[in-house]
Amino acid sequence: MKPISLQLYSVRAEAAKDFAGTLKKVADIGYKGVEFAGLHRTPPVQVKRMVDDLGLQVSSAHMALPTPENAQQLIEECHILGNTKLISGFGAPQLRTLDDCLEAAAKVRIAADVLEGSGVAFGLHNHWAEFEKVDGKFPEDILLDAAPGVFAELDVYWAEVGCGDAAGQVARLKSRIPLLHVKDGPIEPKQPMTAVGSGKLDIPRIVRAADPAVLEWVVVELDSYAGDMMEAVATSYRYLVDAGLGYGNK
Repeated sequence: MKPISLQLYSVRAEAAKDFAGTLKKVADIGYKGVEFAGLHRTPPVQVKRMVDDLGLQVSSAHMALPTPENAQQLIEECHILGNTKLISGFGAPQLRTLDDCLEAAAKVRIAADVLEGSGVAFGLHNHWAEFEKVDGKFPEDILLDAAPGVFAELDVYWAEVGCGDAAGQVARLKSRIPLLHVKDGPIEPKQPMTAVGSGKLDIPRIVRAADPAVLEWVVVELDSYAGDMMEAVATSYRYLVDAGLGYGNK
């Protein structure tokens, strides 16, 4: 079993109103770690102090795509937070054609290059477009082939939407997946997601398809939910623990 983290984008509405209080609620649920998606105007030093005081770890962070212009700032923020995994990605309009994918792949190479030697690894988070073939090839493969040192934070829900086989993609790419974004729902992109374990995905099969020697964190993320999001992330956490698919602090 791997530790369970929460992508804080899930609780973005709550965090925007009370970031410190939201972090405490996440810790109280039992999550072992958090994955940042912005710091809600809070200085990184203060965020690090809050996380440490709550007994949370920083599993990773979604940040801007590294470039020669912003790399130093991103690296410094990661070092302050104690974050060793910086994740970014592309939107569907950036991956429509082969030329689009090759242009994005060039940006991936640059991102990996500017972080090299910093102690911060670069990873890619996918949506559905990465698993809809372009000229017979998954954009995900084009992006990962561009820089062998880049890891995949595979989002299993969007992989299922894209190609209908999230477990197969996890198994195929398992040597590149230290972070697994676990979410659930009706596999209808315009419909709200559900708590993990309450939707149509075979979550046990998907998680167990990962390589336990490579996988470091199971990261819960719900893009949307038709109800109380904090209840949904609590239900998701409890499901993963009770199913023996991850562990936390409780």
